[in-house]
Parts: sequence; structure tokens; C-alpha cells
Amino acid sequence: MKAVALTRYLPIEDAQSLFDVELPDPKPTGRDLLVAVQAIAVNPVDTKVRAPKDKVEPQPRVLGYDASGIVQAVGPDVTLFKVGDEVFYAGDITRPGTNSQLHLVDERIVGRKPKSLNFAEAAALGLTAITAYEGLFDRIGLDVNGSDKGKTLLIIGGAGGVGSIAIQLAKIAGQTVITTASRPETIAWVRKLGADHVINHRDPLRPQLEALGFTNADNVFVLNDTDQHWDAAADIVAPQGTVGLIVENKGPLDQGVAKSKSVRLAWEMMFARAMYKTPDMIEQHNLLNRISGWIDDGTLQTTANKAISPINAANLRAAHKALEHGSAIGKIVLEGW
Repeated sequence: MKAVALTRYLPIEDAQSLFDVELPDPKPTGRDLLVAVQAIAVNPVDTKVRAPKDKVEPQPRVLGYDASGIVQAVGPDVTLFKVGDEVFYAGDITRPGTNSQLHLVDERIVGRKPKSLNFAEAAALGLTAITAYEGLFDRIGLDVNGSDKGKTLLIIGGAGGVGSIAIQLAKIAGQTVITTASRPETIAWVRKLGADHVINHRDPLRPQLEALGFTNADNVFVLNDTDQHWDAAADIVAPQGTVGLIVENKGPLDQGVAKSKSVRLAWEMMFARAMYKTPDMIEQHNLLNRISGWIDDGTLQTTANKAISPINAANLRAAHKALEHGSAIGKIVLEGW
């Protein structure tokens, strides 16, 4: 099968940072699906895993944590899918990635592809939808059915992949959504997705929040640069509120203000269920199916904003470069081999 892989961790400008390769076809066992990958999407985690470091892989390593495709074969213990089903998912960071023509994935972290979307549009959804859904409803603790209606949620980094879904999910839950964006095109993007208010993360946040008439936000969801935004998040979150984080911090985070307000800190790592084979691992299957239904009934829209074809090393390097430069809005997808 065709794949895009690496053996050394190099700057994205280096042609060997990601290269085309032929690999043996994998075989499904247990609860695995063998998926014929039709489209993939690129996420910041791809660039972080690929980032330069002094390490050499003995065999080509395939990255990639978003895909849509068609089930080609199933393991003996599979019960949720059959050959020919169209699926979408984000995979497992401890296993070979989705940047390959054929990919093995546990059925418990796979959803049925929205019927109303093509493969490229569906590929954009897996990782960001899981991260946003788990972050808002499993970690911060909002009620997806709307019992928290009217609360305020500040999303720091609303125009990225996770933010683009989080805005929409928060509106489903009845939240008043304040999000950050700094460029005219990103401001237009988050407003299109349903943000009630937009403030600029390049300027101090509290004065902008107060100018809108808010003293605090009931909860804060920080989706990029935890070190940069932590102090503002701890200041803005309401007493006994929650700050949700998805990006690991590089330095110490001052806990004084958060402690004084009995603030809860909630980490979201969408790979956790698959990495640790948690008893509720199948919840990712369930939530992806719920996302699929919301897409098909028009409640949610895909966040794919740029499609590139075909899937190959040159195009994947270009996508990584765009993410590293911070110029991407929504999701970049690649389709077809």
C-alpha cells in the first residue's frame, strides 16, 4: 500500500521530513477494522509528533490522526460495522497513523460517516469533534442537552479546528459563546459558526470582556498556547468555574488566583480512551455517531476549509507548514491517492 512516512524528525522544509513509501498491507485482528482511507486531515498534533528531535526510526513511521474511508475487512470480534460501511475517526496515537491507503483502527473509536458529506468533508471532523465534545461535556461538564443554557463560555482560539467545532457544540448546549480571533477572516469565520461575541487574543482580554458587559465567564476553554493564556483564563473564569485545557504547558502555571476561586482545571486528551483502553472506550463511537447525526440534520457544519489532492508527501508537507505558520483556518484536508 502507499503511505507517507518518516524515519527522522526534521524541519518541514526538508524533503525527508515526510516521504512517500510502499508498505505491506495490514491485517485486521480482534475488534479492528481495515479501512481503505479516502481522505485525511491534518492537526497540530501531527506537527508536534513530527517536530525535529534526535531520534531515528528503524522502520518508516506513519503519522496521521484523522481519516474517512470504507471498511474493507473486519477482525473476528467486530460487531459494530461490516465491509462496505463508510466511516470517520481519529485513530490511536499509539498505533500506525492514517496517512496510508489502508489503516487498522479499533471499531470502538470509529463513527459512521455523515451521509451528507463527502469523504474530504468528513475527514475534517474526527479529532476535533472528539476533542471539543469531550472537552465541553465530559471535562468542563456542560450538559449537552441544555440544562446549563444561558451560561457564558469563553473559547480562546475559536478559529482553529477544535474551536470551530466547540463553538457549534456550545451553541447546541445553549451557551453564550465568546471567542477570540484576531484577523478579519478569522473573525468572519467564528461569527459564521455561531459565536455571540468576538474579542482579540492579541490584546488584554478582561477590558474587552468588560466592554461587552461581562465580569467573568462561567467557564473557559483554552485551545492554544496554555502558557500565554493561563493567567487571563484564571482571572476571567468565574468562581467555582472550570478552565479546560488541551495543549500541554511548557512552564509552571501560577495557581494562586485559580485556587482562591476554587476553580477546577480540566485536561482533555482525546487519545486517552484508546491509549489506556478505558472501560468507556466505546463512548467515542457513540459521540461520533451523534456528531454524524447533527451534521446530517443541519445542526452542525463541517470545518473543512481547504482541500488538497492527492494524498502524498509533498502535499502533506505543505499542510504541515501551513499549520506550523499559524495560517490555517478550520481544517486542511487531503483526499485521494
